[in-house]
Amino acid sequence: MGRKCLDYIKELNDYIDGDLDPALCEEIEKHIGHCENCRIMVDTMKQSVKLCREGRPVELPKSLESKLNNLLKDRWQIKFGK
Repeated sequence: MGRKCLDYIKELNDYIDGDLDPALCEEIEKHIGHCENCRIMVDTMKQSVKLCREGRPVELPKSLESKLNNLLKDRWQIKFGK
């Protein structure tokens, strides 16, 4: 019985990072060659990694920055106290 999508999902991070055994990489590439859902997942993960690595800072409008800071402070206090 062949492996299914769920069998590969736990390996995808290592696959994208290039940390898998070459035989397993080949198996995953063969799977994503015919599984559209897994191919979309891998492409999305690769794009997310690329965007995070580029990490271009974006300046927020002051009002949004203030709201975000207050929200984070409130969540921190609820979770961890003062």
